[in-house]
Amino acid sequence: MATSATSKSPAIPDSSPPVAIEPGDTVLTTEHGKTTIADTVVEKIAGLAAREVGGVYQLGGGAARAFGAVRERIPGARPSLGQGVSVEVGERQAAVDLDVVVEYGVEIGELTRAIRRNVISSIERMTGLEVTEVNIAVGDVHIAGEDDDDATDPRVQ
Repeated sequence: MATSATSKSPAIPDSSPPVAIEPGDTVLTTEHGKTTIADTVVEKIAGLAAREVGGVYQLGGGAARAFGAVRERIPGARPSLGQGVSVEVGERQAAVDLDVVVEYGVEIGELTRAIRRNVISSIERMTGLEVTEVNIAVGDVHIAGEDDDDATDPRVQ
């Protein structure tokens, strides 16, 4: 009885066993090592995600915004993406606190729900951390035309 030989390249076995991810597990700890994410990374992700939501004028309380305004006047300085954001990062979870200035006319309840959705999804997607809470403090309302830069004319030209 003749057998036909097929010309197939041999399969290369996967040397790593399949890893089952269970609820509460994180992809940051594997059998090959551990990944840590700095608080500043999570702060930047949260700050960018909050700023993406329409109706958010700025992040930060009064002092943080004043310090940011001074920093922006320094040549070559960039605005802080973590301004108005405070985080606590553990091995598997993160908690976020945001100070927000909203645009006049937006419905604050819906705006804060949208901020929470965007911040949680961005952090969880990018880091694998579970976000346990996002606390938002609305500290001010921005009214168009009320900017300090727009309202003041230089005394000397």
